[in-house]
Amino acid sequence: MSEATLGGRFTFPGTSLTVHRIGYGAMQLAGPGVWGPPKDPDGAIALLREAIAAGVNHIDTSDYYGPHVTNQLIRQALHPYPAGLVIVTKLGARRPPDRSWQPAIAPQELTAGVHDNLRNLGLDALDIVNYRAMGAIHGPAEGSIAEPVTVLADLKCKGLIRHIGLSNVTAAQVAEAQAITEVVCVQNNYNLAQRGDDALVDELARQGIAYVPFFPLGGFTPLQSSTLSAVAARLGAKPMQVALAWLLHRSPNTLLIPGTSSVVHLRENLAAGQLTLSPQAVAELDRIAAAGAVKH
Repeated sequence: MSEATLGGRFTFPGTSLTVHRIGYGAMQLAGPGVWGPPKDPDGAIALLREAIAAGVNHIDTSDYYGPHVTNQLIRQALHPYPAGLVIVTKLGARRPPDRSWQPAIAPQELTAGVHDNLRNLGLDALDIVNYRAMGAIHGPAEGSIAEPVTVLADLKCKGLIRHIGLSNVTAAQVAEAQAITEVVCVQNNYNLAQRGDDALVDELARQGIAYVPFFPLGGFTPLQSSTLSAVAARLGAKPMQVALAWLLHRSPNTLLIPGTSSVVHLRENLAAGQLTLSPQAVAELDRIAAAGAVKH
């Protein structure tokens, strides 16, 4: 894959970190329910190495995936890390033995989480740490995030974190965090069907801040749309490739981190950067959310 076919390049604001716009999300490397090891650890390691060989230099992970599993696999597969690789992790949750997802936002929990990430990734400092607000079931919820962001800003001052991002947050929370520290990226639920962040995407683009959609393909209930399928058929592409290409087209600050445990799907996702969408195709795809035509 060339730079162009991986969607071009993006530099996180105020940093020397430049990545290709199509990266890789590591969540699916863990076992079912993002718990425990994968059925095929050797296959997971091979997939990570395939991603790097294809030009991926942006990996999204968290130490609560598994827990600890994905970070340990990343270290086993890629350490010592190639020059230019940017590993982005996140804090704000924990996985107790009942396999639930619980908030972990107290100062001592956030600090311990940073050290867990450092240890399991084999790093002295973390490139970017996203504070992940737990929010409501279906998305972010308003409320102050000043305390946890201040904790991360202090850890940044101590040299354990280089840069700070946010995840599952509202526009007001982004502004609140920016009054405390520089924010280099925002990671929220967004895709062809989930367009609630349109105004935020545009505002972050004006500021040069990365917008990283999670569930870019619909998450646990993949996008389904006759329009999406029809556009894909005309392009000779897979529907999910078109959904990713639309995100790349949506805004130049959009970075993709589609996850998969399959080398075949990895290659398909990366190939989405080679697609060119005509104005007609973009207009058709833009109408999907408005028409409520995508099941999710």
